[in-house]
Formats: sequence, C-alpha cells, structure tokens
Amino acid sequence: MPDYTFEKEAAAKGYSAVCGVDEAGRGPLAGNVVAAAVIMPEGLVIEGLNDSKKLSEKKRDALFDIIREKTVWSIAWATPAEIDELNILNATMLAMRRAVEGLPEKADFALIDGNCSRGFSIPTQTVVGGDAKSMSIAAASILAKVTRDRQCLELDRAYPEYGFAGHKGYPTKAHREKVIEIGPCPEHRRSFLSFVEKAKNGKS
Repeated sequence: MPDYTFEKEAAAKGYSAVCGVDEAGRGPLAGNVVAAAVIMPEGLVIEGLNDSKKLSEKKRDALFDIIREKTVWSIAWATPAEIDELNILNATMLAMRRAVEGLPEKADFALIDGNCSRGFSIPTQTVVGGDAKSMSIAAASILAKVTRDRQCLELDRAYPEYGFAGHKGYPTKAHREKVIEIGPCPEHRRSFLSFVEKAKNGKS
C-alpha cells in the first residue's frame, strides 16, 4: 500500500510542496497520453487510495472526486500527433511536465512514477512502481487513469465503429482487426500502426 515515505524524505531535505506525478495511456493505439500531478496536504488520509490499476472503475471514480476536492492537482496530456512527432516516451515526459507546470500552487519537488525524468524545471526523483508506494503518485495515477478512460468514452461517441468504450484504445485483437479493416481514425497514433502495413503485405 502507498504511504508518505517518499514525500517525508523530500520534506526532510527542505522541500515544502512535493507533488506526485503519473501517467495513463502509453500503450494504446489511439488517444492522448494523460498525466496528472498531485500535492497532498500534510496529514491527509484518503481511505482506499491505491494504485489505480488495483482498483475497480467504481472505486476510481469515487476517489477521483475526493482527490480533486481535497488536494492540489493538475491534469494534462500529449496528443496522438505529439506522440507521433516526439515518440511515446518524450510525449509522456511532455504531458508530465505540463501537469506539474499546471498546478495552481507551484511544486518545488516532483516524485515521478517510473525510471525516467526529463526536462522538469524543479528537482525530481523517479520511483519505479511509485503508484503502489507513494500516496501522491497513487492519487495522480487515479486522476490520469479516470481522465483518460473518460476521454476514450468521448472517442467512442465520435468513432463508434472502433469500440473505444471497451478496449480504451489498447491493441486488442478486435481493435487491431478493425483498424486493418477500415483504417485509422484521426485519433489513432500513426507510429503505433505498423501492423496495418504488414497485414496489407500479407505478413500478419
């Protein structure tokens, strides 16, 4: 379960506004990669807060509202076009930086989920598996995941033939087959669709 160990270690070094940062949507074939940054007020306890991947959709939705009510937060993303231009890692870093810079109260230290941190204007610490270790990263993971899932519901309404409401853009067999059959929509990441050309050439 996540706790405040990493936040307290940063505070002990003199940082007063530590944010946790996480993303959702690196692997899908379509849609934005979404990032969130969260500063947890000292002593805040949110019952059931955990890595978003370990929670039901209903629980994530409930925590999403609580986190937005009780913390300092920001949500941002990078678009499919930016993913294609920059590659997914650089686009993820861009989304994370946008989230940190969008905080209504400036952070002075960031805990970044994963093992990569690039281009931030404040000191950072990477935490592998951070959404299961750090309270602020866990909160950020929920904001990012719920936001991206809701964006996929919007994609489903705009492009119902692809089934975004079900697979959320991930490369399921049905999703891949539909893209091969009818081609990509404007929200697909062109750099993720090499399988389409292989299928056309009979290599799939």
